[in-house]
Amino acid sequence: MSEIGPVLELDGIVRTYRTPGAPPLEVLRGASLSIARGELVALVAPSGAGKSTLLHVAGLLEWPDGGDVLIGGRSCGAMTDDGRTAVRRGDVGFVYQFHHLLPEFSALENVAIPKMIAGAGRSQARDEAMALLESVGLKDRASHRPARLSGGEQQRVAMVRALANGPRLLLADEPTGNLDVHTADSVFDMMLRLVRETGLSALVATHNPDLARRMDRAVTIADGKLADTTV
Repeated sequence: MSEIGPVLELDGIVRTYRTPGAPPLEVLRGASLSIARGELVALVAPSGAGKSTLLHVAGLLEWPDGGDVLIGGRSCGAMTDDGRTAVRRGDVGFVYQFHHLLPEFSALENVAIPKMIAGAGRSQARDEAMALLESVGLKDRASHRPARLSGGEQQRVAMVRALANGPRLLLADEPTGNLDVHTADSVFDMMLRLVRETGLSALVATHNPDLARRMDRAVTIADGKLADTTV
């Protein structure tokens, strides 16, 4: 990651949902945001304000009705579906409130699979996945399937899976929302350490003001636009 400019730029994002028989729902109305390399930004807004929509647009999972998304300085607006898939696979890591681990695979396999999809050989993928699990204290749990892991362990696996392909941007949607307070603090500490150590940029949606205050800055969604806020 050698770029000097912002890792993520959202430029005038518009997103409207249309349902037959109902008026259009304007969720984002010209939302703009710039996140620098290594910057950790909290996204704090009430339920229904559009946090998940914004993260989906930022991660190229949804395409906006207007505006552009730039990742590493590259405009993604004119990319094909295959091009956006390649950017998601290589440049963006996702962590959700629920871990979404594949239940039939071990922790090691869950982390190794994205690496193999990206082209790594099985042996290399497993070695690098083990190193990631070891970095979050889960080396001894590598052979366990998700059902045999605690909630905090499941989320730590999900976290290093998101980092498996060395992304430049981490997008997290309430990553500790399903955990008790003590476990949530522990998992967030680990995420914060990983982000700082790797030089990642991160946009993290959270309802927890204590977690938000530990990030570099916070933004909120107001009237479909992004604005700096205090927590």
